[in-house]
Amino acid sequence: MSITTLGLELPSDPRWVNIAEMNLGDILIDHAFCEQKAASSCISLIVQYPEHEKLVEVLTPVVAEEWGHFQRVLKELRKRGIPLGRQRKDEYVNQLQQVLRKSPDRNEQLMEKLLLNALIEARSAERFKLLSENIADESLRKFYRELMISEAGHYRNFIELAEEYLPKEQVWARWKELLEAEADIMRNLEVRADRFH
Repeated sequence: MSITTLGLELPSDPRWVNIAEMNLGDILIDHAFCEQKAASSCISLIVQYPEHEKLVEVLTPVVAEEWGHFQRVLKELRKRGIPLGRQRKDEYVNQLQQVLRKSPDRNEQLMEKLLLNALIEARSAERFKLLSENIADESLRKFYRELMISEAGHYRNFIELAEEYLPKEQVWARWKELLEAEADIMRNLEVRADRFH
């Protein structure tokens, strides 16, 4: 799986994976909260758009999968004797949310939310790939390879759902704009030892 497959315009700073390996406890804590937020985000979409049957059908198993990932990360933390601690501010997601458009049209609002989720999943999959290929801990390498495959599938789910409710051309034009905005955010974001994104 390449960055092209995920649609991202800018690869992660190569320093990130080395910093992450030296601070695996912090990365695992932040990762746990990322999984919890991913499950919550899908629940929120189901609650906000219950009339969209396809969305409910597609996202319900994603909720279960993301929550399962949260439990698996907790297990990795327990194995290492690391407490979960408190949730940290996610500067990456906060900056992405600033780029979203507000629209009176419910389906356009939905598209913005779905594409935001697609971006986060794509970036997560890319970072899981880096961890699965570069860290020394063999069990964690395998763990992150499994998660990379799963997150890449979720990224496609969100794009396909956006296409379900809005014209494909509109979705892809907006997706291109968001990819460019995400690349700018990544370019200017500090490489942190305690952040997954």
